[in-house]
Amino acid sequence: MAIRKILQGAMKSKSINKVVILGSGGLKIGQAGEFDYSGSQAIKALKEEGIYIVLINPNIATVQTDSDMADRVYLQPLNVDTVHKILKQEKPDALLLSFGGQTALNLGLELHDKGILQKLDIEVLGTPIESVKITEDRELFKIALNQIDVNTARSIAVYSPEEAIKAASEIGYPIMLRSGYSPGGLGSGRINNAEELLQRTKEAFRAVSQLLVEEYLLGWKEIEYEVVRDNGGNTITVCNMENLDPMGIHTGESIVVAPSQTLTNEEYHRLRQVAINTINHLQIIGECNIQYALNPKTGDYRVIEVNARLSRSSALASKATGYPLAFVATKLMLGKLLYELKNPITGTTSAFYEPAFDYIAVKMPRWDLAKLRSSDHRLGSEMKSVGEVMAIGRSFPEALQKAIRMLNIGADGLTAHPYQFEHPTKEINEATDRRIFAIYEALKQGITIDTIHKLSKVDKWFLEHRYPETRGHPLRKAFD
Repeated sequence: MAIRKILQGAMKSKSINKVVILGSGGLKIGQAGEFDYSGSQAIKALKEEGIYIVLINPNIATVQTDSDMADRVYLQPLNVDTVHKILKQEKPDALLLSFGGQTALNLGLELHDKGILQKLDIEVLGTPIESVKITEDRELFKIALNQIDVNTARSIAVYSPEEAIKAASEIGYPIMLRSGYSPGGLGSGRINNAEELLQRTKEAFRAVSQLLVEEYLLGWKEIEYEVVRDNGGNTITVCNMENLDPMGIHTGESIVVAPSQTLTNEEYHRLRQVAINTINHLQIIGECNIQYALNPKTGDYRVIEVNARLSRSSALASKATGYPLAFVATKLMLGKLLYELKNPITGTTSAFYEPAFDYIAVKMPRWDLAKLRSSDHRLGSEMKSVGEVMAIGRSFPEALQKAIRMLNIGADGLTAHPYQFEHPTKEINEATDRRIFAIYEALKQGITIDTIHKLSKVDKWFLEHRYPETRGHPLRKAFD
């Protein structure tokens, strides 16, 4: 059935006077703290419209749960039974699911599927529930994008370890295992053989009902676009970002630069148009992000996923561009159109304009793996980082140096870190939380850029910003 037919009748009609916002819950890796920015912005936008705000979030370590934010705050668990009781008591007109990460989204879907929202006559603002289901269900997502000739990775959705083994034999090892409806890439990763796949799927199916066995796109670049769309179909891309690390490492584990630095003009605009076409086809309302794998040799691409909600990347994009994504998205979910809104940061430009900036922003993750002595320091498609910093500079070296200093890990910069490397190439080949410093040490030892690129698949554009061998080299200042 065509997506547009599925989504018919999704537009809202009744007036909205009271809204419940679902938060992201207690602090945990891959969830919670990074969504406080989005939730706080949503509350400010609703206040401006004179709407009574009820927030459900048990995390007291957030700005959004401050007494001067929402009109009423429930520091209660985010589960169906508890939220059902609160909804019956508060009798809201609508529910916002997009500002509490995967926790809020999954809970909202469960409330809908159990008929609770329909029984209480509560609307879901923004992207229709059916669209959310399509973006979260890996099989439906692939079908939807095939309808508009958008490339997705060759994959098979599975619901048992036995199905996974069969699917992997059809696609061929190594494969990428991905899970639906999960935060932080939970249960995902590269699988090299059937024995490893059987063990991983048994663990993953304890937490999720669906897994995706997917072709492994070794060495492909990972690119993201943040997209905003109103219910009139007006759509813009606010920011695009590029991971320094290639596919296979979760974006929350990777150094990210905004805007992208290694795309050609043709690649940038082609992926931008694919993003707009995809988001319009899925009928997203508000803000979302779309993630791509891009073949660095051929320019071929795959759409990996669409997050029909605010994500950790949204906070980065908002601060990097000066475009308050969560604030604008909230207004759009209330029925406003992009050209009707001003950017509240500038106060003059329209929210219908795509930002442009003449600087570079670098996001760098922060890990605390040393606290867990038996922990695996290798990075993959499942998040281990506990936070991140963002730095802005006129060049990549400048922004990177600032970010490293902000991490508070005892490093004064790329060239002044506390780590010792006997064999830096080992941590370049199998990425760890120290990989960026291992790359520097390898360059210092005279290992060539070609060798490091071959081991890491990191684009040579980033590697060529190396520490100069000659003290008089003008680039040295960037790293001192």
